[in-house]
Amino acid sequence: MHRATTTDPAYRNGDWGPAYLIQGPSSDIGVLRLGPGQAMTNHYHAACDESFVVIEGQASLWLDGTTRVDLGPDAVVRCEPGEMHYLVNDTAADFRCVFIKSPASPGDTHNVPWVPGEPAPQRPTDTPA
Repeated sequence: MHRATTTDPAYRNGDWGPAYLIQGPSSDIGVLRLGPGQAMTNHYHAACDESFVVIEGQASLWLDGTTRVDLGPDAVVRCEPGEMHYLVNDTAADFRCVFIKSPASPGDTHNVPWVPGEPAPQRPTDTPA
């Protein structure tokens, strides 16, 4: 058994961003905190899916640069392998969620530059016309 809590984690960016609580061998589990106006870079995972369970606040999850999903407390969503996702807190309150990546796939985060308002980025498997 592996055990952790979501209180006082070591966030990647000081007081915000992802913080891994349990890593491997079969999954990675962590907590993500976004303050007002903060966002996670648009990215995808080639080999794992990523699920989010909202604990506090509200945020917008953008999928493949085209679909916006509004998330609030108790929402649960899963992004499939290859599905780009961008999470932004566009409210005045903190946002926190638990994330689960399965299977554990170190190094399987592929950033794709994009923010809302820009044309949708090409999916990793798309070829230019």
